[in-house]
Amino acid sequence: MFDNDDLVRILFGSAAFQMLNAGCRLGLFPLLSAEPGSTAEEVGAGLGLNPRPTQTLLLGTTALGLTTHEGGGYRNAELIEQRLRDGTWEIIEDLVAFEAGIVVPADPDFTESLRQDTNVGLRRLAGEGTDLYHRLTHHPELSDLFYRCMHSWSRLSNPVLVAEADLSGVTRVLDVGGGDGVNAIALAQANPGVEFTVLDLPGAVGIARRKVAERGLADRISVVEGDIFADDYPAGHDCVLFANQLVIWSPEENTALLAKAHRALPAGGRVLVFSAVSDESGDGPLYAALDNVYFTTLPAAKSTIYHWGQYEEWLTKVGFTDVARHAGNTWTPHGVVSARKP
Repeated sequence: MFDNDDLVRILFGSAAFQMLNAGCRLGLFPLLSAEPGSTAEEVGAGLGLNPRPTQTLLLGTTALGLTTHEGGGYRNAELIEQRLRDGTWEIIEDLVAFEAGIVVPADPDFTESLRQDTNVGLRRLAGEGTDLYHRLTHHPELSDLFYRCMHSWSRLSNPVLVAEADLSGVTRVLDVGGGDGVNAIALAQANPGVEFTVLDLPGAVGIARRKVAERGLADRISVVEGDIFADDYPAGHDCVLFANQLVIWSPEENTALLAKAHRALPAGGRVLVFSAVSDESGDGPLYAALDNVYFTTLPAAKSTIYHWGQYEEWLTKVGFTDVARHAGNTWTPHGVVSARKP
């Protein structure tokens, strides 16, 4: 049942995020992990904050459940403490940095983006190009932040990709729009007999080459610079992967990309679409619903989180068969749609 507390969380949603953001940037959560049960005075001293801002921060994080207060001392919520212990908290901190540095500045344009049915928030970034990725080439520091955080988003969801992407019998995968190579690296490590090619824009391929080399996979992962729409796909692949890629483009553009993959594949070749997916019922999940503010406002003119049936429709339309969905089982709504070229 929707109540006043639910309304408050929505009404002050931006403030709730800023409490989390401040806690991350100031180092509150690592401090409480190292010194659980710290008093407000000890927290303030550890963070270099005066009493008033310390009280404001701790009131906010505790009311939100990020921290707990008992017996005069503060501790992290168990979920946060667990992530600090297993090393995944750094992923969450990158996601917070992504929201704060890239998403939030454009959020005021969400309503106008709905009205105009295009990514109005792109006006926040100077430069050429009608999508975020081309604009980022004019902003090196922001581009570094973007690809670092995309790497963390992929680390968060990649267990689903690795578990659900069946590469049995595949010899070489083309990772279309593969970014910094995080998806190809994860799949290469899980599938030792398979080679990969990462195809992306100049801003990403330099990072991808470095990441691939750092992991000693340059003999199995090639990196190619190119525009996924305008340039021919490199030959010699029996699987094409679209990882977190088709969520960016319109249905017409996605159909064109899948048709291009169909032409590039040999008979029996496989296509894999990996993405966050919404429910066909149209009522969730909440992750997909709220993440759509970013997709509506910034990446490209028609970006959105699509539902399963839309991917299946496009794949069938361009000639793929054996279309199947493979849902993940994590708190993010990611899954894989697979198909074959007859």
